[in-house]
Amino acid sequence: MSPDLDLERRSVLELRAAGPKIVGHCVLFETRSRDLGGFVEVVKPQAVDRALGGAVDVVALYNHNVGAVLGRTPKTLTLTKDTRGLAFELDPAPTEAGRDALALVTRGDVRGASFGFRTLKDSWRQDAGVTIRELLDIEIAEISLTAFPAYQETDVSVAQRSLRKNTPHLYSTQRIDWLRLQGRLR
Repeated sequence: MSPDLDLERRSVLELRAAGPKIVGHCVLFETRSRDLGGFVEVVKPQAVDRALGGAVDVVALYNHNVGAVLGRTPKTLTLTKDTRGLAFELDPAPTEAGRDALALVTRGDVRGASFGFRTLKDSWRQDAGVTIRELLDIEIAEISLTAFPAYQETDVSVAQRSLRKNTPHLYSTQRIDWLRLQGRLR
């Protein structure tokens, strides 16, 4: 899958070296994200099912950089679903990027994992004045090791379009444009 403007990215703070491999969770289930520009997000367990079983090609990158490929399903990247989320085990490539990534994770300098995805099905709801987007079915294109797992690099333009379509009574076009601008400034 090639890089695409419609690819959304989210991050999780859980990553560690396990000998020559890197392990962690790239997606956590039933956990609210930080504010993504007027809404929070929750990944439902069934949302990641397409990434399992090798039917979808998922690439492991360093900082979402397509020039820093670390591994790929099914040989050097394994994805499994557990009660917490989508776990991964990565055997990083013996390249400069792979060696650097392993060293940075081992030292604790890089502690986050992220995932890039396309939304195939979502739903929107309100809970105590908070707009919640539930991801019900996503196509994961890549996971990334990242030093910035706090959503600062998140591109919410696709989610903003879905928000506008599904909750027109909550947000005016001016508000969405302002939120999109705020997302770019982060």
